[in-house]
Amino acid sequence: MNQTTNSIAQQERGHALLSTPLLTASSFGFLQELMADASVEEIWINRPGQVCFADSKGHHRLQLDFSTQGLMRLIEQLLRASGRRLDTSKPFVDAMLFEGSRLHVVIPNVVREHPSLNIRKFQKRRLSIDSLVSGNALNAEQATKLKAAIRDRKSIVISGATHSGKTTLLTACLNEFDEQERLISVEDTFELHCQVEDWVALQTREDPAVGGSLVDLRRLIRESLRMRPTRLAVGEVRGAEAAELLVALNSGVPAYLTIHANSAASAFEKLVALSLNAGENISERFARATFASSIGLSVHCERAGSSRRVTELIEHG
Repeated sequence: MNQTTNSIAQQERGHALLSTPLLTASSFGFLQELMADASVEEIWINRPGQVCFADSKGHHRLQLDFSTQGLMRLIEQLLRASGRRLDTSKPFVDAMLFEGSRLHVVIPNVVREHPSLNIRKFQKRRLSIDSLVSGNALNAEQATKLKAAIRDRKSIVISGATHSGKTTLLTACLNEFDEQERLISVEDTFELHCQVEDWVALQTREDPAVGGSLVDLRRLIRESLRMRPTRLAVGEVRGAEAAELLVALNSGVPAYLTIHANSAASAFEKLVALSLNAGENISERFARATFASSIGLSVHCERAGSSRRVTELIEHG
């Protein structure tokens, strides 16, 4: 057990209160200790005086001495370099922090009484399909099928609930590309961290004047096709961008994406439904045929306690 974990354990046992340190340009303030602890995966705050975090052993709570004002000062500092806006006209924000972690904040009156903060920490370890097998997130047969789909230039759809390991598996798949591949990734907020040599990462941009989306995922997919991609990655498909994805797949560019769904089979059906709901002149027959011929695997991830693993894998075509 490292020094940080010892300190945290003492606080949990004694419900000790820590005073809030002064913030600096490179500091996470009263969250600095948790951010520095490599075993901590995620941190969230629901109310002043209490911090929750998750590691490989589960969920934990700490009692820390900070006020609503202190929490807002920390949020403002973390957002300063991101270019993202947070106020009553736009009461929630998703942003990447300077060291790669993902920050999500909601403020009243959308959330009751106190600001809500969530930080999904950037994991610096290199992910691969083999490393997920070693960590029991995949079995050997599933790994073989994933590698074969990537080698054969088949698209892969990764489904699951929030925090089920979708982005982790997506990153591992992207790291299987060889040096001849040109990857373009599109996301709402930068979250993918892969080791592809020829890689351009794009994210949506918000209009600071009205709080709406100035450059959305649909536009990014359209633009990515003009950038000579050999592979396309979409952080999460959840709306009209599914129609643009059809165009990409129909042009022969394999795509690797995540989607919220309850099973691998329902993920396929959701992609079809989202593309039809885009309001374009797209027939269900065309959508099904394009997705069926392009998608090699539908993979479903689930979380059980603190572990995440692939529970379902469907081969298409």
